[in-house]
Amino acid sequence: MKLTVIGCWHGYPEPEEATSGYLIQQDDFSLLLDCGSGVLSHLQRYCPLQKLQAVVVSHYHQDHIADIGVLHYARLIETKLGRASTPLFIYGHKDDERFDTLAYEPYVKSIPYQSNSLLDVGPFAISFLKTKHPAPCYAMKITNGQKEIVYTADTSYFLGLASFAKECDLLIAECSFYKNQETVGGHMNSQDVGILANKARAKQVLLTHLPHFGERTSLLTEVKESYDGQVELASKGWSFT
Repeated sequence: MKLTVIGCWHGYPEPEEATSGYLIQQDDFSLLLDCGSGVLSHLQRYCPLQKLQAVVVSHYHQDHIADIGVLHYARLIETKLGRASTPLFIYGHKDDERFDTLAYEPYVKSIPYQSNSLLDVGPFAISFLKTKHPAPCYAMKITNGQKEIVYTADTSYFLGLASFAKECDLLIAECSFYKNQETVGGHMNSQDVGILANKARAKQVLLTHLPHFGERTSLLTEVKESYDGQVELASKGWSFT
């Protein structure tokens, strides 16, 4: 199982970058977590568009779904060119009506997931936990039966998230603010992430959904005040195997 960061920015992409997007691959199966602004362009460095089999969306804020529309067109074109022969499946929640915008029949099909059930997608099993965010949003735990990756998506800190991420191999944690900054809009600061990682006993932490201001390496130091494991900043192309 290999994870590659496609985009990691909060709100909008920095130049030549993308907002939320994470590619997970195993056994020639390619799964994309979220599909934010700029993701489709950078995804092609690591996965031909016709070989993307599934997308799982955490919620419907634009920095997580902005490229879904152009992904529809990509699947249509790849199908017409004879390079794709099966529909692309996009999984999302039905907590609001925007679920209906995920499908683009017959090229892209939408399938709902639920927080109380396990989703099997290719070689991966995915479970979900509703987060603390103004828009309905779900954290994800992805496993291949040997390793576990937990993606917090967008959320403020709450104790149940630590239980959900317990002893995961990689915790992809949103970190939108610096220590002692007041968090707004259902997000975490570096102090929250340190507490989360410590309580979860995560084996490794990747900080993402990064702020557009400040000295971002300070986030690492601030997380390590509560957590003594490995912590890194997400960047385009960062990978975990």
